[in-house]
Amino acid sequence: MPRTFNFLVATTPSMPLWLAALFTRRMLICVFTGFASGMPLYLLLNLVPAWLRTEGVSLKAIGLFALIQFPYTWKFLWSPLLDRFALPILSLGRRRGWILLTQVALMIIIALLGRLSPATDMGTIVWLAVFLAFLSATADIALDAYRRELLADHELGLGNSVHVNAYRIAGLIPGSLSLILADRLPWDMVFLITALFMLPGMALALLIKEPVIAGSAPKTLREAVVEPFHEFIGRAGLREALLILAFIFLYKLGDSMCTALATPFYLDMGYAKSDIGLVAKHAGLWPAVIGGLLGGLWMVNLGINRALWLFGVVQVVSIFGFAWLAGLGPQTNIDAPALARLAIVIGFEALGVGLGTVAFVAFIARTTHPLYTATQYALFSSLAAVPRTFVNATTGWLIEWMGWMSFFLLCVLLALPGMALLVKVAPWRTNHTQPLLSEK
Repeated sequence: MPRTFNFLVATTPSMPLWLAALFTRRMLICVFTGFASGMPLYLLLNLVPAWLRTEGVSLKAIGLFALIQFPYTWKFLWSPLLDRFALPILSLGRRRGWILLTQVALMIIIALLGRLSPATDMGTIVWLAVFLAFLSATADIALDAYRRELLADHELGLGNSVHVNAYRIAGLIPGSLSLILADRLPWDMVFLITALFMLPGMALALLIKEPVIAGSAPKTLREAVVEPFHEFIGRAGLREALLILAFIFLYKLGDSMCTALATPFYLDMGYAKSDIGLVAKHAGLWPAVIGGLLGGLWMVNLGINRALWLFGVVQVVSIFGFAWLAGLGPQTNIDAPALARLAIVIGFEALGVGLGTVAFVAFIARTTHPLYTATQYALFSSLAAVPRTFVNATTGWLIEWMGWMSFFLLCVLLALPGMALLVKVAPWRTNHTQPLLSEK
């Protein structure tokens, strides 16, 4: 296990334990895993839709463009390969080799994407975007597995909080900086500059060490494929395993749909790309960071179960702000009050998402078994990505049929079934120190 920066704690003996826990090498690594993981996804969610919209692509087509993210949903199919095989790259090991390969490839693909035109190269753009999503999903497998193997069980809440915050901060690059640059530079330069921000992930792979875990890696591909599923169902029981999988699918459904076409929504409400870059993205970032950090710290006392309840309520209520903003209609005069309304609505939604995501990611990590981290984590996170990929593909059609305001109210309703399942998968009265699934 990598050595922590104990000297920071030693020089400040009055520092609270929760604060001292932040200043460790493991938490610093979680910053880099979050940034490397979030960059490609936010490029697909924010920069590509804005690029397509400004080039005249319809909302229906942009909504269907969400289908290119299917690798995030199906990544569990090839995750056993990352458990079974170590790439012969500089003797980096199982996790680091895959991390380095995917980060280098992602940088190249992002740079190539901006050299195309949606008017004449839409087919090529789609295929490159699919490949980018595949590489990003593969990177997530390696990064998630590394982080889970790195952190002790009692560090999952705080470590995943740091990871999620860095994940969101990474969204500043394609969702803010790149949009600001797009008003001043051609798109090919914007994508090239954005691609260079994959360099921190490459540095991560070269500087970290492979985590030490109890047990050995799968010796055969069959073992890597079969045992993770056998272990999960055997540990939980079929009925409880199905309930957990249903919860993972439903908990973020309403929130995911709400923000699926966020950037086109802001544009349709009359805000310029610079407004989105300077106000909307920053208003969404810092409340999410604060919410994520507070969520990780509160989970020390609340436990993951109660955090899922409390943070989930905030997450659901925050969607109403978007319905209110849509009810006001497009703004013909973007003055200070209009920007303030946008910032308040996005900030509150981001706070709820920041809280809910930290608890949700910690729940997923707690559900995995250390011996089968890559495959189980990929399975659960893939299931969580289904709404973002397939369900979100319908959002453009729904919005054009029912309008923005009714669409956001529908998102509220779709968020309720996931909350209801908490009664079974994360009971409020369950002691937070107990394992998620009882050993059979």
